[in-house]
Amino acid sequence: MNFLKNLFGGGGQSSNDGYYVYVKPKMCQEIVEVRINMKNDLSPTEDYNGYWVRKVASATRCPFQAEFTLHFDKSRRLLDREIENGEFVTEADYRESVDN
Repeated sequence: MNFLKNLFGGGGQSSNDGYYVYVKPKMCQEIVEVRINMKNDLSPTEDYNGYWVRKVASATRCPFQAEFTLHFDKSRRLLDREIENGEFVTEADYRESVDN
């Protein structure tokens, strides 16, 4: 039975597989939490010296989207990040917006 749960996603993932990014799309008050799966979402760089991922964050109450790119080293530690049509915010900002 555990085999079927793991096969179809019933087992869940451990929290250390995820990297969270908090984004506020332009002209929006809503902050979006985006989860990056560090085992499945990353692509190797052309020189295989690191990883990168590109994501689009869409708010539910706003028509605008923010697109961001994250660059990681071989150990999957964040090196650089870029964003278009939005801004990165902190987890504390996100928690405060959810509480209100």
